[in-house]
Amino acid sequence: MSEWDTPPLRLCIFDTRRGQEEGHELDKILFFFPAECPLPVQLSVIGLSEGLITFTTIFSPEVPCELIESERQSHILYQPESDIWMVMVVNKGKEDDEVTRDTALQVVLKEAYCLFQMFYGSIRELLQQNPDGVVARTCLYAFLPDYLADFMGAKKLRLSLIQESLAERGTIQMFSLERETALEVQSLVNLLEFWFGGGKIRHTLIIFRDLLVSTTMPPEDTANLFAYARMRLTPVLHPRTPSKKGYLGIWDTPLNAVTSSLMGNNNSDGPKLPSR
Repeated sequence: MSEWDTPPLRLCIFDTRRGQEEGHELDKILFFFPAECPLPVQLSVIGLSEGLITFTTIFSPEVPCELIESERQSHILYQPESDIWMVMVVNKGKEDDEVTRDTALQVVLKEAYCLFQMFYGSIRELLQQNPDGVVARTCLYAFLPDYLADFMGAKKLRLSLIQESLAERGTIQMFSLERETALEVQSLVNLLEFWFGGGKIRHTLIIFRDLLVSTTMPPEDTANLFAYARMRLTPVLHPRTPSKKGYLGIWDTPLNAVTSSLMGNNNSDGPKLPSR
């Protein structure tokens, strides 16, 4: 891949425990975006990333390095699990505010992992259950390209959308209900539990017009799933042009309600859960 063909954003996920033997280097690659990037380039990016991680560990063994700047690129590093690394390499633009850009991309990287873990479980668990790595790679490629597509234009990183949505990430707007409506919501939850059988529905989250109506989930999971619902589920149900607030902006529809359930056996559309 020639220099001018280099994509504006590359994301790799690798396991430093794997691929240690000569000739098996590809085994450590769990995910690479874009997928069509030649294998030598993938290995080069991951090799450089491992070198940077090893070097910075000498000076900060307890706290992993999160950001490395070069003249033309930024390397955003995130270690979500032991020996599992996510590295995002972004080409610099003359008009970019480096501090804002890097902060935004760090948020994107961590949010991507949190959402992935919510739907599929930890990467290490997937690798332990299937040591060949096929299931882990299948899950990563099923989820992450679709997630990253929101931030990519034809050949350009749409950084403005990421920056504009930062203020809304992790925040939730509640919808105040009258007593009768609250009882109807509870009836809906009871009906879902009846349909799917006792014990199969672990948590419920109900959204109306991009406002949170009710949830039985922990606060952090609620924030992550709320963001995912507004980013992915809501626009699919009611495709409209988003407001200037970015990809998490309010959607202009007369009725915009999403009920999301996290179940032990999920057969609905959306991210597919691996068999456990």
